[in-house]
Amino acid sequence: MKIYTKTGDAGTTGLFGGPRVSKDDARICAYGSVDELNAVLGTARSTGLSSRLDPMLATIQHQLFSIGAELATPDPEQHHLKWNNEPHVSALEEWIDGMERELPPLRNFILPGGSPQAAQLHLARTICRRVEREIVRLGHDRRVSDVSHIVIFLNRLSDLLFVMSRFANHELGVADVTWESPRKSE
Repeated sequence: MKIYTKTGDAGTTGLFGGPRVSKDDARICAYGSVDELNAVLGTARSTGLSSRLDPMLATIQHQLFSIGAELATPDPEQHHLKWNNEPHVSALEEWIDGMERELPPLRNFILPGGSPQAAQLHLARTICRRVEREIVRLGHDRRVSDVSHIVIFLNRLSDLLFVMSRFANHELGVADVTWESPRKSE
């Protein structure tokens, strides 16, 4: 089987078990952005994350692939691709709570940065927020099955990525970059 099919040369793509749609369809944009988030998590993993953070991201990458499969399918229940977020949201919350117990309390807004690992996790967080917005927009389309379970997961994932960025800096002994209000210097 060749990797190229030429079926998308006219600007359309096929949904799993469904029709062909324009490549700029909201559904295609949403699952394309999920794929982008997955790729940036792979990039973050390549920076040498700790043995505590890396397995978490590996698990999340698999979940994002499942989310992409659901979004690429007009009738995910018929094809047994409806994704159950409940155990995964609970796991994200447990990871957040566990790391926060080890971090100093957050007293300032922080800017993306610090270590390369934290910077990549901050980038992933911002992409995750964009993906969340795209899926909320997709959910307004009556032709699309309910996506609220995906929105909940992404909302919690962006929180986790924020905490992970702080935790990566903490593990490496690198200070978070705090925001300095212009008013403070006046």
